[in-house]
Amino acid sequence: MSLTAGIVGLPNVGKSTLFNAITKSKVLAENYPFATIEPNVGIVEINDPRVDALAKIYNPKIVVRTTFSFTDIAGLVKGASRGEGLGNQFLSHIRNVDAICHVVRCFDDANITHVDGTVNPARDIETIQLELIFADLEMIEKRIPKIEKKAQLKVDEEAVEEYDLLLKLKDHLLQGFPARSLTFNDMETPILKHYQLLTMKPVVYVANVSETDVVKGNAYVEEVKKIAFQEGSEVLTICAKIEEELAELDPEDKVMFLEEMGLSESGLDRLVKTSYHLLGLSTFLTGGEKEVRAWTFKRGMKAPECAGIIHSDFERGFIRAEIMHFDDLMKYGTPAKVKEAGRYRIEGKDYVVQDGDIIYYRFNV
Repeated sequence: MSLTAGIVGLPNVGKSTLFNAITKSKVLAENYPFATIEPNVGIVEINDPRVDALAKIYNPKIVVRTTFSFTDIAGLVKGASRGEGLGNQFLSHIRNVDAICHVVRCFDDANITHVDGTVNPARDIETIQLELIFADLEMIEKRIPKIEKKAQLKVDEEAVEEYDLLLKLKDHLLQGFPARSLTFNDMETPILKHYQLLTMKPVVYVANVSETDVVKGNAYVEEVKKIAFQEGSEVLTICAKIEEELAELDPEDKVMFLEEMGLSESGLDRLVKTSYHLLGLSTFLTGGEKEVRAWTFKRGMKAPECAGIIHSDFERGFIRAEIMHFDDLMKYGTPAKVKEAGRYRIEGKDYVVQDGDIIYYRFNV
């Protein structure tokens, strides 16, 4: 289960620079609109110290970390929902991602042109938000006439529920609010999933600042924080240039560089953690002499479902899960001592897997 986040924003806000940094890829990053036309997709390994700790204990032949997928989507402009600036193509790319990383320009630089002439985070956020709202409205308005008659005649209960939901969404979007700021009942949620609404996707605002503002931020960042607070979104302050430099360093030099900058961890690590939180994701682990591996799962998943992430046969033939928690392994030192302490558990099909569980599955097919 790999997470996919789409990096969006207006042209020249630092999207491709950030993408270069987090994937160590050299995609086209030029100072003009639409430098990125096809979405660049990159996979980055997630830095999880627990994987390294397990590798020291098991000394495996293979170590596999969980991954994070980023898609660098070309700069959106005003009118994208009507096809301006290749907008329809870009919006379709956004529809396929799980979360949106909205890069907002929060730095002044006369050498880098702003598409609207001046730096104004509130205006830039509104421009992107409105284009996503217009795209969702267009989809909803096309669907309503197709089920309206059936719903009004009340001959199909499902059509009635869908029709009522679409009217509710339309009214909310017309007021300029994203769909994610609405609440939905248990009957509405399954219907909603079919639409892949752009404004339902969780958003992380990435405030891209200059090197001098990366620790304390600036007035532009405060603007972004106010907007994010109102809609319940997250904000990360990142300097894309610093992230690009970090990507070129080995681990030891990276730690020294971060310390010199007054930072405890890279922007990438913070972005991954924030995105995990937004999407309700966690990590379970498997360990042995052959392989140590991290696996991403959705919080609330039960043991058989997580077994299916490893292989469908594991879920189909699930017998039980033998579990110890990573914290217990660190406390007692070895799996044998975890067992002696009574912290090694046998769990059945109703067990809800927890972040940091180390699992050995028993199955039969």
